[in-house]
Amino acid sequence: MSQTDDLASTAPATEQLPSGIDLEALDASVRPADDLFRHTNGKWIAATEVPAYLPAYGSFIQLREDAEKAVLDILKSGADAEPGSELRKAADAYAAFMDEDKLEALGFDPVRPDIDRALAASTINEFLHVLGDLERTGLGSFVSAYVYPDLKSPAEYALYFEQSGLGLPDESYYREEQYAEIREQYTAHIARMLGLAGLADAEARAARVFALETEVAKLHWDVVKSREAELAYNPRTFAELSAAYANVDFAGWTARWGAPAGALDRVIVRQPDFFEGAAGLLTEERLQGWQDWLVWGIVSQYSGILAPSVSAANFDFYGKTLQGTPEQRERWKRGTGHAEGKLPEAIGKAYVERHFSPTAKAKMLELVGYLTGAYRASIAELEWMSPETRERALDKLEKFVTKIGYPDRWRDYSDLEIRDDDVVGNSRRASVYEAAYEFAKLGTPVRRDEWMMPPQTVNAYYSPGENEIVFPAAILQLPFFDEHRDPAANFGAIGAVIGHEIGHGFDDQGSKYDGDGRLEDWWTATDRTAFEQRTRALIDQYNELSPEGTEGQKVNGELTIGENIGDLGGLGIAWKAYRAYRADAGFDADDENVIDGLTAAQRFFLSWAQAWQQKARPEYAKLLLAVDPHSPAEFRCNQIVRNVDAFYDAFDVTDSDALWLAPEARVTIW
Repeated sequence: MSQTDDLASTAPATEQLPSGIDLEALDASVRPADDLFRHTNGKWIAATEVPAYLPAYGSFIQLREDAEKAVLDILKSGADAEPGSELRKAADAYAAFMDEDKLEALGFDPVRPDIDRALAASTINEFLHVLGDLERTGLGSFVSAYVYPDLKSPAEYALYFEQSGLGLPDESYYREEQYAEIREQYTAHIARMLGLAGLADAEARAARVFALETEVAKLHWDVVKSREAELAYNPRTFAELSAAYANVDFAGWTARWGAPAGALDRVIVRQPDFFEGAAGLLTEERLQGWQDWLVWGIVSQYSGILAPSVSAANFDFYGKTLQGTPEQRERWKRGTGHAEGKLPEAIGKAYVERHFSPTAKAKMLELVGYLTGAYRASIAELEWMSPETRERALDKLEKFVTKIGYPDRWRDYSDLEIRDDDVVGNSRRASVYEAAYEFAKLGTPVRRDEWMMPPQTVNAYYSPGENEIVFPAAILQLPFFDEHRDPAANFGAIGAVIGHEIGHGFDDQGSKYDGDGRLEDWWTATDRTAFEQRTRALIDQYNELSPEGTEGQKVNGELTIGENIGDLGGLGIAWKAYRAYRADAGFDADDENVIDGLTAAQRFFLSWAQAWQQKARPEYAKLLLAVDPHSPAEFRCNQIVRNVDAFYDAFDVTDSDALWLAPEARVTIW
């Protein structure tokens, strides 16, 4: 897009806008050259207690709390809306969830028929038939199915199979010594929950569940291998799928999902070793274990919408033990999330009407223009990339699709039945409705106007199969974005986030997709090697990092490399984009544009640091190290700036400072 004067006109050189930096959070006792994260957020960290109902707190979570309150107001107003209207349906979903007395009186009654069916299965095929019926109404299984553009033919949709079936966060929890105590606590928790559900021999059942899950976990790919785009693209025909499951009634199982005829004619299996290996576990000898596993799945998955006492018991393990969170979130907070899960875009439409400015969208588009322009200029100058690969990279950049704020087309929920007195039924009907919506895509052209997140989501994403970057309305607020503050802060925060999402198109996996979203090798071998040398250096940097409170547990550089490339490219390119903006705005190159005693460059980096403001409980921090592809917040801030030359100039960083990284060790990719 062209760069107009709109953004520049908000901050001409003769006008001074608010810095946009939370000066009260700065800790002068910590030098930015030694620890930018704690210099910028130190006082906030010292003064902030993580709320008892949260595993962590910070900038993202504060915005989520704000969005939560906004959604609550929408749901309250929806209670007076026309019966049958989408807003009323959302309010009814909330009301059904909030009727604690009724839910407590019902206990496990809403899922008792499911439990009885699971226990009545007398053969492994009967078990699979019951499982298939329950999957259709939303229950998780050992295989997860979803619809997404075909990565080798991105104009068409495909059905994907992915490994699943575990009650712990990751396969590593079933094998690594550091999780031995958690394994014991998990097995005890299963027994407790099955006992609450009225099952005899709960401890023996729990032991069988854990033993079966351990077998399933042994088949799982680890989180690093599962990221590999080419390895995870394995088309299979229905005949091939059936052959892999020749020992059971595969057709009878999958027919119960509610998929239209022919939906499984071609499926892309992400982890074929797992899928084929799982068939070997479906034996009559393991039937009792599978029955207990299914009952546990019913109890665990529905616990959040059953009796409050059941929900609290499940939270004791998943909240307190795994995440270190002392208390459950208040009922209304969980209720807003429940309603959003059933009618996300109905609520999103109301959210946008109340909380998103059209001028904010225009300013964001302008920022995106500066970021793509900076990427374009940077790619054109890369010394390590050949003209052939450079041309393809620039072509991909030109084909990026940008979505900001909200979708142009809203979902229609008119056929979804929601009742104000049936929370479990609402959940099942919504799952059936959503599954039908997704399956209906198969055989149709990919719709480019769909969003994976509703506007009230505090997040952003890049979709490789569609080559698009998406920024929901709820993230476009302080500390990330404010259309009325100094542009240096906007470029350092939301600008770097924009750059981050664009960067995913060129990270270790995103770079394997072309401008049309096709999984295709468009690199020369020499260029790919040069790229991987740089990514390897970044992996090595992060492998040496250990966040506070995790007892020496280190970051997994292989797991986090995609996000780290996004962060590094995002911040570096955002700086170049900001310099281009300053030139357009008429700033002299030597004008430091001091506001609140801070130069423009300092405000840029301080804004970046405040965007990652966070404080996490140790248990939660350890969990994230195992499964989260994002690095801990302190390293998203500090380790990235160590690789950006402009940071050294902004704060006069020298080789005697803690954040100093020798120039030859700094990584620049894009």
